[in-house]
Amino acid sequence: MNVLVTGGCGFIGSNLVRHLRAERPDLTVVNLDLLTYAGNLENLRELEGDPGHVFVRGDIGDRELVESLLERHRIDSVLHLAAESHVDRSILGPELFVRTNVLGTQILLEACYRKKVRRFVMVSTDEVYGSLGPTGAFTETSPIQPSSPYSASKASSDLLALAFHHTFGLDVVVTRCSNNYGPYQFPEKLIPLMVVNALHDEALPVYGDGGNVRDWLHVEDHCRALVTVLEQGRAGEVYNIGGGAEQRNLDLVRMLLATLRKPESLIRFVQDRPGHDRRYAIDPAKIRTELGWRPRRTFQQGLEATVRWYVDNPDWWKHVKSGAYRQYYETQYRGRLGG
Repeated sequence: MNVLVTGGCGFIGSNLVRHLRAERPDLTVVNLDLLTYAGNLENLRELEGDPGHVFVRGDIGDRELVESLLERHRIDSVLHLAAESHVDRSILGPELFVRTNVLGTQILLEACYRKKVRRFVMVSTDEVYGSLGPTGAFTETSPIQPSSPYSASKASSDLLALAFHHTFGLDVVVTRCSNNYGPYQFPEKLIPLMVVNALHDEALPVYGDGGNVRDWLHVEDHCRALVTVLEQGRAGEVYNIGGGAEQRNLDLVRMLLATLRKPESLIRFVQDRPGHDRRYAIDPAKIRTELGWRPRRTFQQGLEATVRWYVDNPDWWKHVKSGAYRQYYETQYRGRLGG
């Protein structure tokens, strides 16, 4: 069986590709990624020469390319992760998020319908639900109330995917996860940004009063959940995936500093971003009850392992910060991958 992973060189995508090759070695993984600023082929260096991983550089909005890949590689299922994903960037430039996350998803859905792909997993985010008060948690029936251009674009792509199921009978499953963390995360996101800055004794910028709350999920637990949904989820359903690890941003930053043995004087409070959601929390009861998934790592275990990874892999994040990682495809892969 062949599976297409879109965005397979990003943070979650590259972890998912490695997970699939390790845990489902009978699967051939076709990895479609445009290698924009957050797509890093170095994340999959260990799969060089692996015949079960086929990398194709390309855009999900390229209808001809997508259809040819589905047909040529006889794709059975699609795990759709390709997206513009950073809220701050969506505030600065919403158009790219609409083009990639909405139009790109629509083109991919149409291609899957025409080529009779068996299952389409739409990987989304808890941010489509908007902001919570001090209590409660998002369920799959919570209202969709996105607050940023990013979350609005993801909500749109979710609804398109579900509409393709309802209207055309395409086997679609939607997942919505809480904040991921772990190795290979682009250092614009909270945890790697704080770790890298702290290692350099640079200021750690914290939005507002630091009281925004997020529910954290280790990326390896998320990957296991995605495979579980791919194999066992019910068509037309939404599954929330949460780590059960709510943390205030300020408390999390303090934990990182304590782990790195750096002073809290590095914290700098900065002006809050527009429309900053105050709190997210996920109720994962449905995926636990129906599919038997639950996170294996505690937050403390996952956070310590994540910090250790960034400490042990300075070459990776130095390449990312300098932009050198973007040369890797040109020097190592052009003309040797694709298919």
